Amino acid sequence: MIEPHDTQMRPAEASADTNGGSMPPPIRRIALDQQPTVALPPSQDAVAVASGSMSAAARPTRGITGPQRMSIDGLSVFYGDNEAVKNVSLPICQGEVLALIGPSGCGKTTLLRTLNRLTELTASARREGMITLDGTDIDMLEVTDHRRRVSMVFQQPNPFPMSVFDNVAYALREQGKKKPKRSVLEPYVVDALQRAGLYEEVASNLDHPALRLSGGQQQRLCIARALAARPEVLLMDEPCSALDPKSTNVIEELIVELRSELAIVIVTHNLQQAYRVGDHVAFMYLGDLVEYGPTDEVFDNPKAARTRDYIGGAFG
Repeated sequence: MIEPHDTQMRPAEASADTNGGSMPPPIRRIALDQQPTVALPPSQDAVAVASGSMSAAARPTRGITGPQRMSIDGLSVFYGDNEAVKNVSLPICQGEVLALIGPSGCGKTTLLRTLNRLTELTASARREGMITLDGTDIDMLEVTDHRRRVSMVFQQPNPFPMSVFDNVAYALREQGKKKPKRSVLEPYVVDALQRAGLYEEVASNLDHPALRLSGGQQQRLCIARALAARPEVLLMDEPCSALDPKSTNVIEELIVELRSELAIVIVTHNLQQAYRVGDHVAFMYLGDLVEYGPTDEVFDNPKAARTRDYIGGAFG
């Protein structure tokens, strides 16, 4: 308990204050019922993740790389005279998660949006280099079809102001010339919700307004909406940054499960998250691709000094 102090000044103190002297602050004493708990230093695993030296026994299971879905070859992206992405080349393969890491403003999100052809919506943006999807230049694909095959989940959950069912069914309805009936769409909606790990929580009322779901549920609904179109590549721009730790854990487990059927690219500022979910890591700095490789190698034995400094916390 906190003992109240006497707010009335004693004569000596009043005199000192009047003469311009500084009064000492009141003394507060806190009576403890028991001895204080001593905070222990971080666990070795926690230190290892931050420093990139986690033991083999503690490493998460990595995915098995499948066929290459997308290829980035000499990609540069400009906004006016500013070169946001500089001559980047990367493979994107099914069966694995590619984690893009680096400080803010280093070109990660610009690269991700370019894969979905969203940067071309900015008037001042232009692109050099080639991006292919299953061997075809993405500029040769109809843009709506390309965005169906390469879906994107954004940083902030953005469900439509409609029911859970209609949010997921939206992508399916837009694909056909005729609007299919609910009975036709329902198996596909249920499948997408199950793949996103949300169905059990909303099965009793698919007509529930999507905007009344929790933040974590809304993000999984957005993932289900993206999965309903059966994409080949799933792009995720910091999908957990607005979520609590419990919801983050659910999303991360979902990402790991989905990699067996998709190629996944995730932008994250969270190095621990990149280590947990990433099979390969690409570190970007000021538009340059500084280092790319298997997650364990990049964290345990980075080749570039700049990568080592970033993972070690020297800057961020």
